[in-house]
Formats: sequence, structure tokens, C-alpha cells
Amino acid sequence: MDQKSIRNIAIIAHVDHGKTTLVDQFFKQGGMFRENQAVTERLMDSMDLERERGITIAAKNGSFRYRDHMINIIDTPGHADFGGQVERVLRMADGCLLLVDAQEGPMPQTYFVLKKALAIPLPVLVVINKIDKPAARPQWALDQVFDLFVKLEAPDELLDFAVVFASAKGGYALDEPDDPVDGASMVPLFEKIIAHIPPPPGDPQAVLQLQVSTIDYSPYLGKLGIGRVVNGCININQNIAVAKRDHSLVPARITKIFRFERDGKVPIESAGAGEIVAVAGMDDITVGVTFTDPDDPRPLPLINIDPPTVAMHFIPNDSPFAGQESKFVTSSHLEERLFRETLTDVALSVESLGAGTGFKVSGRGELHLSILIEKIRREGYEFQVSRPQVIMREEHGQLQEPYEELTIDVDEQYRGPVIEKLGRLKGQMVEMNRHNEMIRMIYKVPTRGLIGFRSEFLTDTRGMGVMNYVFAGYGPFAGEIVNRSSGALVVKEACTTVAYALFNLQERGRLFLGPGVKVYAGQIIGEHSRAGDLVVNPAKGKKLTNMRAAGSDENVILTPPHRLSLEDYISFINDDELVEVTPAAIRLRARNGSAEKKYKIISHRPAVAKASASVKTTADEMAGRPTQTDTDKKISLTKPTEFTERE
Repeated sequence: MDQKSIRNIAIIAHVDHGKTTLVDQFFKQGGMFRENQAVTERLMDSMDLERERGITIAAKNGSFRYRDHMINIIDTPGHADFGGQVERVLRMADGCLLLVDAQEGPMPQTYFVLKKALAIPLPVLVVINKIDKPAARPQWALDQVFDLFVKLEAPDELLDFAVVFASAKGGYALDEPDDPVDGASMVPLFEKIIAHIPPPPGDPQAVLQLQVSTIDYSPYLGKLGIGRVVNGCININQNIAVAKRDHSLVPARITKIFRFERDGKVPIESAGAGEIVAVAGMDDITVGVTFTDPDDPRPLPLINIDPPTVAMHFIPNDSPFAGQESKFVTSSHLEERLFRETLTDVALSVESLGAGTGFKVSGRGELHLSILIEKIRREGYEFQVSRPQVIMREEHGQLQEPYEELTIDVDEQYRGPVIEKLGRLKGQMVEMNRHNEMIRMIYKVPTRGLIGFRSEFLTDTRGMGVMNYVFAGYGPFAGEIVNRSSGALVVKEACTTVAYALFNLQERGRLFLGPGVKVYAGQIIGEHSRAGDLVVNPAKGKKLTNMRAAGSDENVILTPPHRLSLEDYISFINDDELVEVTPAAIRLRARNGSAEKKYKIISHRPAVAKASASVKTTADEMAGRPTQTDTDKKISLTKPTEFTERE
């Protein structure tokens, strides 16, 4: 393929600013579908988790043709927790489209992804998207983008960027926001891509250099290394050398080469400089390795990745329900799966904690690790995870911790509770602006303080607030931050929950499950309304009496249990608790797995004396209520007392 007719572009933006929807329009208007073909929305979001959450988790490759040009597209994640994906796939691009919401303007992840693009540096084509919103302010958004370029100290040649105003949902792009929409299409954007994004550089006659930026997997061919041919050509059955991250060289042979068309792959015989391809033939490949000539190896520089900031312990499941709901339960199963993930996710780090005791998994953030947990769980694995801990470091004898730059958009009436809560989380306000009745606040907050904050924030703002954050670097240790002031409702012994017992427990706190659920000793079934944990019996039924009257039984009315997401469970637990994760369920439990180990359960059972034959059993005694002295009784009996106390 002629190098001058190739365009390699990465689409970068903040979460939910329209990247994947724009790619759908590229495919539709690029003639990649038949007129009567049914097309799935967000075609590039192929993972179930991506469709469910409405976010892009893994970078994807695709392409379409416009006139005589082949335009290769790289759809990148918008969330900073998946920044490792953005950093490496930008190496395949020769330019990028920066999407910005016409109403919201640049957001924290806009800053993050643009900073990565300018560091290479890549020419940027700005797309002010969603101009069809009722509250859109495209010219204001454009001014904010220019200020962001200046803030990031972009070189002068990149400050003169091209701009297109578009609606990815509506399927049109305009040179000016006031241009007529009738009959408009994506052609103005296509034309500016051809004009402003340069063709890929590279010498097809030079020594082969192809750096793997992404790993794919085929059940028939094994691992596929995806990258751009920087120099030279690559052919089927060609002998190559794989330059690994430890600088060693491993011989290999190319068995298959694929080019991307739309969201799929088609086999080809060879590829030249500038083309993005997927290559099969190597079993042991990782992100960042270089395919090169074995006789004249020339490895490319390794990709620098920001270090992880949050870590969790992944532990083999040892609860009483272990092995009942999945097929992958052992430490070796978990080890193999976690280390396999590190081959494709360079931002993830896995360390063994010792034989059979689990693994320390470090990542970019809470969302990064929770997505990993959910993905592994759906593949049939079961395990336990601890509460996330930030990764501290020491510089010049001073303890330092990671900080996030938090941006909050909230209605003015909810400003007070948010400011108060962020103050307790050691947040420092950097900036506050008002637009109409909306307040935008920018904070610098320790990463520890934001673990579990999102659900509280949505509750405080009645679901109307918007929060986003991006890694801001390390700073001095901010001091102690209280995670949870309330205790937990801990099950006393293995049983099946009963509606009557849960009805009585509702007054003690907030329940996480309903009746008819099997539980075990040490499992946490709710949040105590007070400080300190409470050992409970969720199977305690109603006492029977010999005095029944019509209508005397009370109806048991249960408040619906509070259903938590995986992220909520992870942020709820304290350091001495675990989240048990299986394909069928997510449970909370005491870390040592047993209430008897974590709590002392003491039962005082005084000796019961024999009463005379004249003693009559009353309804009060049968119901377990205290009785008054009866002259017919030789001995007055009260219910044996059971109580608990914390170790």
C-alpha cells in the first residue's frame, strides 16, 4: 500500500465525550456497511463490561476508506485508570483527534490524554462534539481547549490546531458551529483528517522495526502482536528476532499477518512501513517488544509507563463456600490468570505474597482493579480481595503518597455537604467557578480519600453531581483518614436467613441481603448503625405460644436490602475484612473467616432447677419475655442470657 495514502489517527477524549460513537459514524459514512445491514451501536466496545458500563476499557483498532485513503483508527479509553493503554497505543498514531464536549468543555481526562499526545508530540485535530445539546456552548469550549494547550506548554506549531464542530450522534460535522445542518455529513472532518494528519514516516527499504503496542488472542493462532511497522517490511514465513524488555533477543517466525478493516481483521501476505498490523507466530510476547532483523537487530526505545498508585491483595478463597460455585479455585489458577493479564496490561503489576498466601496486585486506581476483578470473576475464578491501599514512597526522608486532581460539577444547593466531606478527606480546594446555578470545584485530594467517595458523593448530590479525577503526582503524607465510622453486622453461625429475623435486625442497621440466603459464620450481612461490629443471628425465628388469637400476628414488612456494586463492596470493607468474589456471588466477610476467631461469643447458661408439678407454663415464658412472680411457682425462671463482646 502506498505510504502517502495511509493515515493513522488515535481518538482521545474524556469519558463519555463521544469517541466510540464517532467511530461508528466513520464506519457508516465510510461505506463499510451495506445499506440494509443491521449495525450494533458502539461497535468498537466489544467487551460485555464496556457495553454495560458505557466506557472504553481496552484500546481497539479499526479502519475505513475515504476516497483513495486508508484511515486507521485507534479508539482509546478515556478514564485515567486505563492510561497505560493510551500511552502505548499513541505510539502507533501519527496524529490524534481530541474530542471535547461542547457543553462541559475540557475535563480532567482531557488534560491527561492531551498531555500524553503532546509529549510525543502528535499533531492534534480538535473536534468540538455534541453541538446539538440544548446547553451547548461550542465557542466557549474551544477557548477552554486553547487555554489547555497553553497550560500544557504545547509548541507553537501545535497551538495552531484545526477545529471541526460535530455531532457524532447526529452524524454530521461543520466547519463553523453556525453552518446549516441540513444535508451535512462527516465529510468536513474526513477532509481535515487528510489535510492536517501527516502520512506515516518510515523507510520501507530499511531494517525491520515493529513495536508491539497491544496484545490480542486467537483460539487458533495464539497471541497476536499488534503494532505499526516503523521501518522495513514484514512478510509471511519471515525469520525475525524479538527484542524483549530485558534486552535479550529471541528468534521467531511470522506465520500470519492481518490488516484491520472496519472492526475486524483480514489476512494479508506482507505489510510495509506505516501500516498497522496484527502478527502471529510468537507465543511469548509482551507489550513493548520489538520485531526486528535477526542479522541486524535494532530495538526501539521501551515505552515509559506511569507507576501504579493503588494495590490490593488477591487471596485464594478459604470461606466455607469455597469451591462450590466455580472451577478455578486454587492459588496456581489465580497466579496463572493474573500473570497472563500482565502480558497485555503494562500498567498492572503482580507480586507473590508467599506460597499459597496470595498476590499483591498493583494498578492505576480503584476502577482499574475492580474491572480486573469483574473480568476474572466472569471467567469462572473465585478468590478474595482486600481493601485497596495506596502505594506510598519515601523521598528525602519524607513519607509521600499519591494525590488526585478532582473536578466536581454540582448544583449550588449541594455545595456545602460536598465541601464539608472533602475537608474531612484532606482535600485542598484549588479553584471554584460558577456558571448559572452550577458550581465547578477543583480539589487536590489524597488518593486514599477518594476510595469509596463516589457513592457518597452521588448520595449527597441526589445523583445530580459529576466528579472526575486524574493522577496529580506524589505529595506529603496527609495524615489519618477515617474510612468507615460504623461497624458491621456479622453472622454468628452458618444458617439460612429468615424474614422475621431480618425484620428485627432492620433497626440495628442497613442490610445487604434478603431472606432465604445461605450465610456462614463470619459473613457480613449489613452495616451496623453504630460504631463497632455486632454479631447477629439472621435465622432466629418467631417464638411459638399456646395462646393464639385471630389477627394477633404482626405482618413482617422488610425494607428492600441495599444492593451494592463490586466497587461499593471494595470501598466498604476495613483492613480486617475481605470481599469474597465468585462467578455466582459477591460476599463480605471477616478476614480470618470465622466469627469465633474474630469475636468472643460467650453463653451463660445457669443450671435449670426442677419446678413442682403445679407450675404452669405461660405464654410470656414461651415467647421468651420476662415473667412476674407467680404464687403457684416454687421457682421463677427467666430466659438464659446470651451476650457477645469484641476481643
